[in-house]
Amino acid sequence: MQGIDPIFSIAILIMSIVVHEVSHGYMAYYFGDNTAKYAGRLTLNPIKHLDPFGSVILPVLLYFTHAGFIFGWAKPVPYNPMNLRNRKWGTALVAMAGIIANFTIAVIFALIIRLAFAYGFASIPLISILSSIVVINVLLGVFNLVPLPPLDGSKVLFSLLPDSARKAEFYLEQYSFLLVVIFIVFFWQYLFPVISSIFSFLTGL
Repeated sequence: MQGIDPIFSIAILIMSIVVHEVSHGYMAYYFGDNTAKYAGRLTLNPIKHLDPFGSVILPVLLYFTHAGFIFGWAKPVPYNPMNLRNRKWGTALVAMAGIIANFTIAVIFALIIRLAFAYGFASIPLISILSSIVVINVLLGVFNLVPLPPLDGSKVLFSLLPDSARKAEFYLEQYSFLLVVIFIVFFWQYLFPVISSIFSFLTGL
């Protein structure tokens, strides 16, 4: 991602996060919850979703401090699990929707990379841009699979566990920001081989 303009990298990140969040909202809407719709969040307009720190300041800082990756988040799309027709599976699928959306984007643009090489229209600028889209979306998909609140992986996990686990979920959610910071500082590097392997598998690069 160092090979393309930083503004373009951050724009890819922002739009990938927006698609992630909108997917949550549409899945909740499909299962009967109109909260995101009434909040005006079922839109790809990034202005509706931007978090000033998570969507702009943090990605810029990571890029220009040469952290080796860019990362960020948007304002979570609101939804009320009590409105879902099937609360147990609906909650899990709402959580998975964003992850699935990111991996779907990664697969689509990885296929374009393969087609570019297969049909001879690959160029360094094109492959650099397409690769950035794939990497960022794989990164978002993998990171959100981590079962720590407030990440989607935790919502999937606790929706599949017995109701008795709700106390543990509530307790962990109180320290969600701290847990994510600890994970990024001490365990983030362990995701890189996974992200790299998925990228290579999808693109053949």
